[in-house]
Amino acid sequence: MTLLKGLGTGLCLTALCLIATPKAKADDFDRKSLVTFSAPVEVGGSGAQILPAGTYIFKIINSGVNNHVVQISSQDETHVFTLIMAMPNFRLKATSKTVMTFAERPVGQPEALKAWFYPGREWGEQFVYARPRAIQLAAESNEAVLSTPAVIVAAPVEVLTAAPVEAVTPKGETVETAQVVEAPPAVAAPVEVASLPKTASNLGLIGILGLMLLGSGFLLPLFATKSI
Repeated sequence: MTLLKGLGTGLCLTALCLIATPKAKADDFDRKSLVTFSAPVEVGGSGAQILPAGTYIFKIINSGVNNHVVQISSQDETHVFTLIMAMPNFRLKATSKTVMTFAERPVGQPEALKAWFYPGREWGEQFVYARPRAIQLAAESNEAVLSTPAVIVAAPVEVLTAAPVEAVTPKGETVETAQVVEAPPAVAAPVEVASLPKTASNLGLIGILGLMLLGSGFLLPLFATKSI
């Protein structure tokens, strides 16, 4: 009876794990995050899009080679506020909580969303602004901002994924995105050690010595007989 009870408990735990695993994998894949802002926040995209204070769902709905598309929706996910472009950005240390960073703004202006980092990940999402707005933000924050020259007003996901991305300086100059997003540190390639050809192996020599010893074992009785 105890064995059956233990087996039943094990099966229940296994079932719970099987049920919970797909959700964990889904959240990790789209990095779905529940975010609450205590004040209005400006997000990337076309123009100055302002999200009122409140709770929102951030998640990735498309991951291109360079561009990612982030969807911002209501807490119950019944209403999508906007789709915004982002580029992968690297940080040296992952954290256990969701991290949102903001660009500096003049006093009284809504903070501009800069990047979003999902818990446990070194890779985050650096948000892209339409070029005219990116130039303004760069001047206000005195740092380069990711931008796109493409028209992305109400653009579908396919357009956002393929749109070109650049960076603009506080002076309005176009520079490489590397001045804004950081690539991961280079990892030294493993050194390959060439293996010796089979003919150079010691196994052949050992085999020959073994045969010689075996042959000598047969010859010794013959020599002993002749000497008698």
